[in-house]
Amino acid sequence: MELLKVTINHAGYSGNTDVIKKVDLSVKSGELIGLIGPNGAGKSTTIKAIMGLLPVMDGKVEFAGEGRNYSYIPEQPVLYERLTLWEHLELAAAVYEMERNVFLSRAEDLLKLFHLSEVKHHLPGTFSKGMQQKVMLILGFLLEPAVYVVDEPFLGLDPRGTKDFLSHLNQARVKGAGVLMSTHVLDTAEKICDSFVLMNAGTVVAAGNLMEIRKQCQLPEGSLFECFDQLLENSK
Repeated sequence: MELLKVTINHAGYSGNTDVIKKVDLSVKSGELIGLIGPNGAGKSTTIKAIMGLLPVMDGKVEFAGEGRNYSYIPEQPVLYERLTLWEHLELAAAVYEMERNVFLSRAEDLLKLFHLSEVKHHLPGTFSKGMQQKVMLILGFLLEPAVYVVDEPFLGLDPRGTKDFLSHLNQARVKGAGVLMSTHVLDTAEKICDSFVLMNAGTVVAAGNLMEIRKQCQLPEGSLFECFDQLLENSK
């Protein structure tokens, strides 16, 4: 089942309306799509376009179903200075209109998973970057949406945090959720993603699973990194 379909003719800002162009991608139930590209390739701009955060957008973004059925986990934590971790969760639950008992169960389970139970009444502003990133992951997982849109989730996470994140993300996929994930960590992406969308200079230069990417690059045994490097050379 297709949960997210994106067709962007061009998008950007008032001073530059073509930051990204000709971007087509889709995410199916249970699928993890890796959005790959160098700095400035247009990955984060693509995600902003999907979230409706750009002033200029010529294209179409379709989520399956009705209402808020996606979670966005940004690259940089967005936190309120005067709210504790638990108050952040309660605020999110109120926005999502979650039933109290469902919220309490999920919140406590996620706090335990990411080892933040003991600091749930502390201010996240005092946390390390990795702990703040875990707060964003917890907020993203709280709703249990149909689609997760995740921008560079591994930044700041230690190996244990990365393992916990991937384990819970896999559980969500087993239940039918789809994931679009932007990342620079190509060795991890190669292991966990079902297929890839490779971007450069604001547009898609290749798409498909690893076998299809290898074919496009004419590297039958190439790693994702080697294919990525070859595509960048070809696009110069």
